[in-house]
Amino acid sequence: MLFFCVFKLNKYLYFIIMNTLLTVGSVAFDQIETPYGKTDKILGGAGTFSSLAASNFKITNNLVSVVGYDFPTQYLDILKNHNIDISGVEIKKDEKTFFWSGKYHQNMNQRDTLITELNSLGTFVPKIPENFKTPDVLMLGNLTPVIQRQVIEQLKQRPKIIAMDTMNFWMNSMLDELLTTISMVDVLIINDEETRQLSGEYFLPVAAKKILKMGPKFVIVKKGEHGALIFSEKQVFSAPALPLDIVFDPTGAGDTFAGGFTGYLAFTNDYSFENMKNAVIIGSALASFTVEKFGTEKIQNLSKIELLNRIDKFKNLTNFCLPEEIF
Repeated sequence: MLFFCVFKLNKYLYFIIMNTLLTVGSVAFDQIETPYGKTDKILGGAGTFSSLAASNFKITNNLVSVVGYDFPTQYLDILKNHNIDISGVEIKKDEKTFFWSGKYHQNMNQRDTLITELNSLGTFVPKIPENFKTPDVLMLGNLTPVIQRQVIEQLKQRPKIIAMDTMNFWMNSMLDELLTTISMVDVLIINDEETRQLSGEYFLPVAAKKILKMGPKFVIVKKGEHGALIFSEKQVFSAPALPLDIVFDPTGAGDTFAGGFTGYLAFTNDYSFENMKNAVIIGSALASFTVEKFGTEKIQNLSKIELLNRIDKFKNLTNFCLPEEIF
């Protein structure tokens, strides 16, 4: 849906078309323990991280989710203060908010889930508000493939891009439903382990080609501290990961990546492979901030200059110039 923002410059009126991103994903409580500390219940959820990342761009940023009666007003205010439209966030008066607790190992690539309480998320049936039903970009957070498909079916028209996150749990428990939903999207975002499981292939280029035949036009493979890959039928791009002195808390990094990726695409209104390469870098840069603090603390307080400087660092990781004659 197109929204128009009017502003005055040099005594003339200009119109800026703001493209719309719709994110559907969890808004939740997290309780996290890492080698660097431990939290009580804090703001979390895939929809939260993704929408906050996308809020760095001048877009109409809509969120659909569900919370319980115990969800603090100040957390909703954080989302609203980042120009996220939360009118699609349902508040269930008789249920609690989804809660996840986990403990990370020393290498941060492994974690143990200590508690999972679905609560209001367990009975969540997405209700897309009328003014949300014509997004330019749709980001489907990691929910059941049935719910993800219900979202697509409620829209009045097909978005220019539908991106989808999923996980190995759905591959194990709802594979047929998952494959049906995958066939309806343009971009599938999964990690390397999930790529191998879904495809049955070990080598990622071979695995990605097999997944592309399932329906998506693009497959993004997240590799954690080793960066990310994006595949299309004929092209591939490898984005580096920024070497960080410390990874404080990896929770939400993948969701931040997805929000940065889709937010940038909506902002630029360019869905070519070349621009998706840029979007992967933007998403990676934003995710690199998330891991530096617990929860959403870093991403919700991020300044534009910090983001621009971080993007420059990503650019310099692979920016080189060979002499004309090297052999």
